[in-house]
Amino acid sequence: MRRFGTRACRRVRSLVKSRQTGERQTGVRLTESFAMWPGASVCGFYFSHPESYYFGVGKIERDQVEDYAKRKRWTLAEAEKWLGPILNYDPLAVARNAAE
Repeated sequence: MRRFGTRACRRVRSLVKSRQTGERQTGVRLTESFAMWPGASVCGFYFSHPESYYFGVGKIERDQVEDYAKRKRWTLAEAEKWLGPILNYDPLAVARNAAE
């Protein structure tokens, strides 16, 4: 049985050493948010258990984003950019209302 990090993964490790080299050799690139493009290129090790189940992550409010940004030493705008899909508010609407 081969383990992760042994000869079985040398090709993968050599491809990820250099992002540019990896992009040239595989045709796969990373987006600004570090997603693999094209989407069908996603790879990884996936583990399962018969009793496992999926769960959803709820939307988060602005106070949670402010706290997270503070802990990450990010600006609020930066946190909102990365957390956009799970925000329970519209950052642009909040900014417009604050300006009025």
